[in-house]
Amino acid sequence: MKTIDVCLSPELIHLYDVSDKTVVVVDILRATSCMVTALAHGVECIIPMASETECERMKSKGYIISGERNGQKIQGFDKGNSPFEYMEEDIRGLKIAFTTTNGTQAIEKSKGAKKILIGSFLNLSAITRYLLMSDDNILIVCAGWKGKLNLEDSLFAGALVDNLRKHIEPDCDAPMIARELYLSAKDDMMKFLSASSHVKRLNRLNIHKDIEFCLTPDLYHVIPILKRDRLVLL
Repeated sequence: MKTIDVCLSPELIHLYDVSDKTVVVVDILRATSCMVTALAHGVECIIPMASETECERMKSKGYIISGERNGQKIQGFDKGNSPFEYMEEDIRGLKIAFTTTNGTQAIEKSKGAKKILIGSFLNLSAITRYLLMSDDNILIVCAGWKGKLNLEDSLFAGALVDNLRKHIEPDCDAPMIARELYLSAKDDMMKFLSASSHVKRLNRLNIHKDIEFCLTPDLYHVIPILKRDRLVLL
């Protein structure tokens, strides 16, 4: 039987052999939620970049440059890290270079995997269906916050493990821990996360609506996949 595991921080990814795995990278608040939203609204591709400087250089190549550091839009960039910035009709067909504090770093550290998919609550069922049909073992990589784990990404991991529990075995204890966390929170995730560090951080920036949106399940039925360093629709 296939197995599923959860890497609770990108700093732990060296403990895993990803070469035979489909990796699902998740940064609920807010990078992967933005990526799913942008591609669902017709963006041509997204290049996730760890470096702010390298991302900025992509503007001269015709890319929209987007990103944040510490939750705030990078000065001089076209867009920040709110999913509401990626819903308008005028983004259709654009190419975006994107850098964030945690999410794009997690993607970079996951390179070497058999496949890299982008997960969020917004496309949870689509990701679930794909993984059920795939023959690969699965690793969920939580972006966390600057190397530390966080609640929201762990909740997504638990939700995905729960969806797959009848068909895919946990590889160690981390998937079981994440699932139990999700089962404790699923009836009111906003309330459960209200005391979490990143929710407090984002609330100080007055972006409460982003948090609620990013916890909405199954709004989109798209799956971003990394191909030749670009995120496109599967």
